[in-house]
Amino acid sequence: MSFRLTYATMFDPPAEMHERFEAALVRVSASLDRAHALFINGRDQVPFVHAPRVSPIDRELALGRFPVAQPVEVEAALAAAQAAFPSWRATPMAERLRLLRRVADLMEERVYDIAAALVLEVGKNRMEALGEAQETVDFFRCYADDFAAHDGYELALPDDPLPGCRSHNRSVMRPYGAWLVIAPFNFPLALAGGPAAAALVTGNTVVAKTASDTPWAGRLLADCIRDAGLPPGVFNWISGSGSVAGHALVQDPRAAGVTFTGSVAVGRQILAALAAGPYPRPCIAEMGGKNPCIVTQHADLERATAGIIRSAYGMGGQKCSALSRLYVHEAVADELLERLARAIVGLAIGDPRRRENWLGPVIHARAQQNYRRAVEALAAGGATLHRGGRLLTDGVLGRGCYVEPVLAEAPPQHPLWREELFLPILMLQRCRDRDEAMRLANDTALGLTAGIYGSADDVAWFHEHIEAGVTYANRPQGATTGAWPGYQPFGGWKGSGTTGKAIASAYYLPLYLREQSRTVVE
Repeated sequence: MSFRLTYATMFDPPAEMHERFEAALVRVSASLDRAHALFINGRDQVPFVHAPRVSPIDRELALGRFPVAQPVEVEAALAAAQAAFPSWRATPMAERLRLLRRVADLMEERVYDIAAALVLEVGKNRMEALGEAQETVDFFRCYADDFAAHDGYELALPDDPLPGCRSHNRSVMRPYGAWLVIAPFNFPLALAGGPAAAALVTGNTVVAKTASDTPWAGRLLADCIRDAGLPPGVFNWISGSGSVAGHALVQDPRAAGVTFTGSVAVGRQILAALAAGPYPRPCIAEMGGKNPCIVTQHADLERATAGIIRSAYGMGGQKCSALSRLYVHEAVADELLERLARAIVGLAIGDPRRRENWLGPVIHARAQQNYRRAVEALAAGGATLHRGGRLLTDGVLGRGCYVEPVLAEAPPQHPLWREELFLPILMLQRCRDRDEAMRLANDTALGLTAGIYGSADDVAWFHEHIEAGVTYANRPQGATTGAWPGYQPFGGWKGSGTTGKAIASAYYLPLYLREQSRTVVE
C-alpha cells in the first residue's frame, strides 16, 4: 500500500488495512489462553510463577498465562545481559545495524497480528493498535539510520600544537553496559521496543520489563528480536510487578542505566536509586503529563473540536500526552462547549475489535473505580458535568471496563486540575484573555505536551511562552497527541522528564552513550 500509517494519518485508512486486521484478529484469537515463557539469554525459560490475564474488553476473554518474574529470574536476566555486553559492544556497527533492521522487517511482517494482540490486551481500537505496532517498527529503523548517519558518534579533533611530534585527539562515544527498559501498560510495545532499539544500536545490552497488566506485548517483541538472530543475552525480556521485579532490577548494581516510562512518583524513586551507590548511573525517565490546550477567540472551532476530542478521549485518555486541561476564551466558550458535547455523543463506545467502535475500555476495574472517584470529586468541588460521568455496565459492556467520556467545567481551585488522571476526563475553564490562559496552562509541575488553536500571532506567542516539550498548533489530528518517529520528537520539560531531550530526536541516542576523550602521541 502507498498509504503511510502514522498517528496523524490513521483517521482515514484504506479498506485493505481493515481487511488485513480482521484476518489477523481471527488468527490471534484462535491461539489464546496458552502459557508463555520468559526470554533470557537467548532462550525461552519457563517461569516459576504464571498468572492468568484476561482482556479489559471482556473479563470472560482469557488471553493466556504469563510470567511473573521472581528475583532469581531477574538475576538471571541481568547476568545474561552483563555477560553478553563485551562481545555486543565489540560487534561492528554495520552488523548491529543489520540485525536491528532485521528486527524491524520481521515486526512489520507481523504488524497486523501484533496489533490484534494489542487490541485484546490493552483495549485500544484497531487503528491505535496498528499505529503502536508500526511506530515500534519505525523506532528500530529510525535509530539505526540515526546511528549510521552520525558514524557511531566518533569525532576527530585537532592535533595538539606540539613541535617535533604528532598528538592526535578524538572524541569517542561508548555504551554503558546492561541497560534496563521499564515500560508502561498503555504503549507496552512502543515504549519497550523504542528504548530497547536505542540501547541496542548504541552497543548496550538490554533487560526489558513490561507492565504486569500488559505482558503479551513484551513477549511479542522478544519473539521478533529472537527470530532476527541477535546473540544470546543481548536482549532479555521479563514481566512482573514493579514492587518485586522492577525493584530488583533497579537496585542491582549491574544495571548500567535505566529508561523508564510511568508515574512521577516511581520515576523519582528510580532516579534516586540510580543516584545512590558508589557512583550515579543515567536515568532516562518520562514521567507523565497534565497537558493543556488553549483556544483563543481567533480559533477555527471545527479544527479545535476534532483535535480536542481525539486528544482528550483517544484510548480512554490513557496516554501521557492526553489532553486534560482546556482553557477557552470566554467569547467562544459556549459555542465550543456545544460542539464538543455533540461530538462526544457521536463517539461509538464498545468492543474495540469491532471496526465501528472508536473508544474501548479502560485498562482494568481499578481504573473504573478511579473514574468513579474523579467524577464524585468533580461534583463535590463545584464542577458542572456537561457530558459523561457513568460507568457503562449494561449488557455485554458490563463484562468489560467501560466508562463515558467526561466534559466538565470546573472552578480554578479544583484539585483535579493538578492530578494526572489517565482517564477520559477533560476539564474546561473560561479565560478573559490569552495571557490568563497561558498562566493557567503553565501552572503545573509537569510539562510534556501542549496545544493551541488560534491566529498566526497567537501561535507565535504560544511558542514563546509555553512550558512544554512537545507542542501542536491548529492541529485537528490531535490537540496534544500524535508524535511519530522522524516527524515529532517526544519529550517533556519540568517534572515530565529527566533529560530535557526527546525520544526519536537528534539528541536521543547520545543519552545511551558516555564520552571518552582519546589522545595518542606518535
